[in-house]
Amino acid sequence: MGKNANTSARPASTTATSTAATSESTTNDSTAGAKPISSNISAASATATSTTVTALVTLLVVAVLSGCARPSTPGEGERSPSSSGQASSPPAAAALPPGRIRDQVRGGASSGCAATARRLASGPHQLTTAGLTRRYLLAVPDGPGPHPVLLNLHGLGSNAAEQAAYSRLPQIGARRGYIVITPQSAPGRLAWTLPHTAGPDDTAYLAALLDEVERHQCAHPGREFAAGLSYGAGLAASLVCALDGRLSGVAAVAGIPIAQPCAHPAPTTIIAFHGTADRLVPYDGGHPEPGGELQHLAALIVLPPVEQTMNAWAAAQRCSSPATSHPLRRVRLRLWTSCPRGATLGLYTVDGGGHTWPGPIELPGLGDTARDLDASRLILDTFDRAPTR
Repeated sequence: MGKNANTSARPASTTATSTAATSESTTNDSTAGAKPISSNISAASATATSTTVTALVTLLVVAVLSGCARPSTPGEGERSPSSSGQASSPPAAAALPPGRIRDQVRGGASSGCAATARRLASGPHQLTTAGLTRRYLLAVPDGPGPHPVLLNLHGLGSNAAEQAAYSRLPQIGARRGYIVITPQSAPGRLAWTLPHTAGPDDTAYLAALLDEVERHQCAHPGREFAAGLSYGAGLAASLVCALDGRLSGVAAVAGIPIAQPCAHPAPTTIIAFHGTADRLVPYDGGHPEPGGELQHLAALIVLPPVEQTMNAWAAAQRCSSPATSHPLRRVRLRLWTSCPRGATLGLYTVDGGGHTWPGPIELPGLGDTARDLDASRLILDTFDRAPTR
């Protein structure tokens, strides 16, 4: 399978401009500030339930067959290099050259901290990069900063507005002092392009988003993070390597097995949540089980087990054996605290949990939700403690 040739933390070929989004209706036009989001949760729930099964199977199939995603339409942007051939498991994140220094301290204040900087307000925005106009939601905290920055990545068939509402990261993150960016995948596509697959270069897009926020908000370049759901979780995990050690930490909800670690990742904090009854990204690995007419497509996909994936990340980061605890009756936590340079790894396993984000919002069509486990707050707690780059 081919690899992205240009997935660095600062893509030199990317030219980015940002403007406030127009007022016309779009799939992600929703305010994402420190105040509560007004998105209709029940509508988001119905949409996510009806589309995620189809999207998951379709995107996983195109990601693992021939190393390609769905062909781009004219004007949809650059395609990442790919090669022919088949693969029955998810791609690994882009590997870094052994021995390369990837996690030097990058400084505590971005250029956007200057008094003359043009600040971006909370709400919908656009970023034009690689010939594509991309949309994203921004939540800006109060206070002078510099603030940590968090990418909040939606799942397959979903969108930025639904992810903002479901994860609640824009509201509670902004109250914690985080600048929260909730991006939208490329126009006309079901979801993100993983680093090994063809399509718009989403690694470069997300790096450009981080650069844009650094220029126009008082951000902390050494404290940048990514969190995601399902396929967005797979992308978040792949960014550990694809962004060349830029991120201090990532969180993967219901999707950690979708991308495997590279051989030499920079020490990076990782927190994952996964239900044992997840039928779309099975906890014990194997084929997704969407049911119905999509089952024949799911037979083409073999996902590794969740615990095997976390063990692989621990081995790649040279972490020693984890400690095991049970913070709640049906929740087990495996925690690696002896990783190099202060990084930690944690896996919350929810007994009977479905393809859902633990917390107060339920999506019954995707399985059981652990409402007494607040993944969003635990993610932010973990990121608060993560070492600064």
